[in-house]
Amino acid sequence: MTTPRPFGRVLCAMITPFAAGGEPDLDAAARLATRLVAEGCDGLVLNGTTGESPTTSDAEKTALVAAVREAVGPAVPVVAGVGGPDTRRAVELAGAAERAGADGLLAVTPYYSHPPRRAVEAHFRTLADASGLPLMLYDIPARAGVRIGTETLLRLAEHPRIVAVKDCAGDLLASAQVIGRTSLAYYSGCEELNLPLYAVGGAGCVSTVANVAPGPLRAVLDAFDAGDTGRAAELNRLVLPLTELMMASGLPGTVTAKALLRAGAVRPPLQPADRAEADGLFRAYEELTARAGGPGALGAAPGGRG
Repeated sequence: MTTPRPFGRVLCAMITPFAAGGEPDLDAAARLATRLVAEGCDGLVLNGTTGESPTTSDAEKTALVAAVREAVGPAVPVVAGVGGPDTRRAVELAGAAERAGADGLLAVTPYYSHPPRRAVEAHFRTLADASGLPLMLYDIPARAGVRIGTETLLRLAEHPRIVAVKDCAGDLLASAQVIGRTSLAYYSGCEELNLPLYAVGGAGCVSTVANVAPGPLRAVLDAFDAGDTGRAAELNRLVLPLTELMMASGLPGTVTAKALLRAGAVRPPLQPADRAEADGLFRAYEELTARAGGPGALGAAPGGRG
């Protein structure tokens, strides 16, 4: 069985850098996107949770897609986040992203209103019908409050433009069942599950940690593809301390990635990491690069560490 990878293997859930005045820094975003691709990312996911989509305007989202599209050229998949609690607005964002040059769409399960699964299914079908772009479903019940569900995924997989899932459900059994019964490309959205999901037929990952360490994340999958599963497990263990600090320390991944990248402020209600938190992140990053070898992307955004 050949694993489908419509957007590549290693995708970065990219931050949105902000300038001193608070507006998106499109030049910094272009530089970061270019560097991430050079350091091992096959594709980029914009305007997701890590990209602060809840606090960026529709116009800002579209401008970011256009800037990154121009920076990385036509060969690099650019996936635009367009999801939210409002089906009509999601459709509008999808049209704008398509016109701005996106290659695909990422849509989170509608949140806050807790729609039943038949309504979730209708939401995704409406969005897929409204655009000519392939759609990646984002299953993250911890944030959305609603899980897509296995039977719903099996039905949605029949839609010709629903091609992938960003999987943050944390249920490897259910994910393996859907992988085995459909052609959906499953991308891990939880770095600690990148390797386990890949081992049961996943397509790769959509990663916040890839903002700063795309090379080490890619090396895990490269080793597995080369048949060296022991090396893959060893490399995966090396990534875990940074993953834990960035994604499970009580700070959002947006905050930790921006602290490492010195990529501008976060928008309220988020608050930046304090000095002690940032220092801990840098220590974990430096230990990873020293042990795993190869650079990350810390020089990609304005300022670097200094």
